[in-house]
Amino acid sequence: MYPRLLISAFAFATLALAQEEPAVPEKTAEPVKPSVKQLDETKFQVGEVTFDKKSREIRFPTKINMVEGQLEFLLVHENGKAHEALLTTAISPTHLNLAFTLLRYPPSRELYSVPDMDDGQPGQMPEIPAEVKAGARVAIDVEWTENDKVRHASINEWIQHAVTAAAMPAGPWIYGGSGFSEGKYSPEVTGDVIAIFASNAAILNYPGVDHDNDDVWTPFPKRVPAEETPITVIITPYQNSKPLPKP
Repeated sequence: MYPRLLISAFAFATLALAQEEPAVPEKTAEPVKPSVKQLDETKFQVGEVTFDKKSREIRFPTKINMVEGQLEFLLVHENGKAHEALLTTAISPTHLNLAFTLLRYPPSRELYSVPDMDDGQPGQMPEIPAEVKAGARVAIDVEWTENDKVRHASINEWIQHAVTAAAMPAGPWIYGGSGFSEGKYSPEVTGDVIAIFASNAAILNYPGVDHDNDDVWTPFPKRVPAEETPITVIITPYQNSKPLPKP
């Protein structure tokens, strides 16, 4: 079961999940490893996140957080910026990122400029290989029960542009992986999981038009279920993804 990949993934998770306790010089702390449980031949689970090594599908529970108002995030941890997120979740962001790591999704940091080392100001955009960009693109769908029937939708259909009144265009989201700040995995601190308005701390980001605009996205009226409705988020490889032509 992912013998080599688990080693690096566990090393990553150890940093993100380590307990904040005073160091004891005479003792060496035992590394904390998230438990990855095998459910069947292809499916595994870490915390409340399940994933399939064959289809590379990832599933986890969330709930509707707001049905009106401006959105900067698709999803945040329940202790995060809930006042501007469509969905909230109680899962560990580290567990979600571990699933991406074990399924070999390559993180693409293409949306963030590289700081100028001289004055700390934003610099040029990083050069990301086309195959990494393609591999980092995912589709995000949702599943919920309504009137005793299981319903499915693309999450893009639940988000509306306030100016055009149209739904968010169909298309991929980008797995960026986030990063660490002062030894802590950033999404565990900020609660940023999936951002519409670009967030350097989020695990995934929306790359489309107006991803840099924080006041044009809202829940789509009458499409989004009522607040508190349990929602399963489903992430899969973006089927239309292919290496992008060089400019």
